[in-house]
Formats: sequence, C-alpha cells, structure tokens
Amino acid sequence: MLTGCLGFGGDPDAGTNGVAKLPPATVEQKAKTAAETAPTVRLAGTVISKGQSFRLDMRLRDNGGVGEVTTKGTTFQLLRVGADLYLKAGADFYGDAGADTNGKAAAQKLDDKYVKVPTADPAYKQFSGFTDKKVLLADLFVLDGDLKLGDHRKVGDTKTVALNGAKGGSLDVSLKGTPYPLRYQRAGNAGTLTLSDWGEEFTLAAPNKSSVVDYGKSVTTK
Repeated sequence: MLTGCLGFGGDPDAGTNGVAKLPPATVEQKAKTAAETAPTVRLAGTVISKGQSFRLDMRLRDNGGVGEVTTKGTTFQLLRVGADLYLKAGADFYGDAGADTNGKAAAQKLDDKYVKVPTADPAYKQFSGFTDKKVLLADLFVLDGDLKLGDHRKVGDTKTVALNGAKGGSLDVSLKGTPYPLRYQRAGNAGTLTLSDWGEEFTLAAPNKSSVVDYGKSVTTK
C-alpha cells in the first residue's frame, strides 16, 4: 500500500494524455494528424542525405519557412514566402564564383544579400524542401517495418512514448496534451530531428527589395 502511495510501481501513464495505451498504428495516426493540423512548428537537428550532412534550424508554416542550414562547414539562411525562395550567405558560399578577379567581384555582390533563387535552378529544388512543412513532416512518418510502442522517455521536460519501426526509425510522441511528434530518429543513423513550438506564431515576410539580388538565372554554389 505504501509503495503505491509513493508512486513506485504505479501506472506510468497516470496524468498523461493516454496515448501510450493505444495501438501503435493509432498512435502514429494521432501524431500525424496533430502535426498536419498545427499551423507552425520549429524543426532542428541533423539530416544525412545522399552522404551529405545538413544541420537545420527552421521555423515552418504552410506557406513557407525561415531559418539556417549548415553543411560542409558553411552556414546559410533560407527564407521562402509562397513560391519565392531566398538564400543569404557569405561570398565564399558561391564556390567557383570567387576563382578569379571578376568572379570575386560577383561573389562579393552576393555577400550577405538575399539572393532570389529562380524556380528552374537546381538549387531551388534542393533547398526549398528545407522550408516546406508538408515535405519535412512527411519524412517523420517513415518508420521501417512493423510499428511497436517502446519505452516511456522524455524530450526536454515533456514525457513521451517511443514509436519504433521494427527495422529502424523512432518517433517520440508527446504524452502531454496534444500528441505532437517531438523527436524523430531516422533509420540507419541518418540523423535526429527535434520538433518544438507547435502552433506558435512567428514572422514570415519577404525581405526588403534593397536587400535582394535577383539575377533571374542559376545560382552557382559549392
């Protein structure tokens, strides 16, 4: 009786939203619905794609996103408002553009400016996905193999339950309030992402025209 009063051996789901008592497929669906219906989210962590590592810190909403990406030791900013994608970086980001005197001058003009990336540019396809809430969240629900509920854990101060793919991948689902996904560990050690600030507003606006360089052609990056 005393053990029960002190909480030892008690119900680990007491005081939670009860999600951990549901079937794994139901937990996944509830987390997916919560993610899709939330107007905003902050996503941070590392993604490894085609052998290249990207560190992200992005704030996302349905019509765009803003934040930083780091890869190969270089950090640049991304901003997308609707279909318009802007990239802001130092001159050294633009690779071969700094190979000669003319190239260095051209790269210097781009230094710390918002470069509007043409939609036909390969860079648009590569980087716009980092600003796309729908695209990034869809990746969270790629768990390899049959789904199983795992341990009770924590992400920050929030209790979670692990939703694991039998062959890889793990999603921490909040046991407090709305069952938002709070952490995603990709299969094959391909990165870990944390998700926070669900539903919190942030400013998303195009930069001032005086800060934008729009060449209307390809952006050469390293």
